[in-house]
Amino acid sequence: MKSLAELQAIRDKARANMGIREDKTDGVRVVVGMATCGIAAGARPVLSTFVEEVAREKLQDVVVGQTGCIGICQYEPVVEVFEPDRPKTTYVKMTAEKAIKVVHQHLMNGQIVEEYTIGTSGK
Repeated sequence: MKSLAELQAIRDKARANMGIREDKTDGVRVVVGMATCGIAAGARPVLSTFVEEVAREKLQDVVVGQTGCIGICQYEPVVEVFEPDRPKTTYVKMTAEKAIKVVHQHLMNGQIVEEYTIGTSGK
């Protein structure tokens, strides 16, 4: 950082990213389990990837947040997607790479990534 303007630019970028995580009631909510078990299993990079990818794709109706224990520790990191008028989708054993696919396939195109959901074969 070499100037006050650079510091202000960093602040503005951080504020814009935090807006993605603000709680709203309409639209889609993506919730990442961030209890001790989730963090130990790698939930931090998953959360960061969702926030960054949603911002990069400029998805206005998607809010990314975190929660405590979801209750299925053996499947961590766990991500839940809540959409109006649709059942909740629970993604398990998530990674940053899987998060990118979920953003593009599910959040942008409305197609659930079945192989990452709980209850599919091999889980």
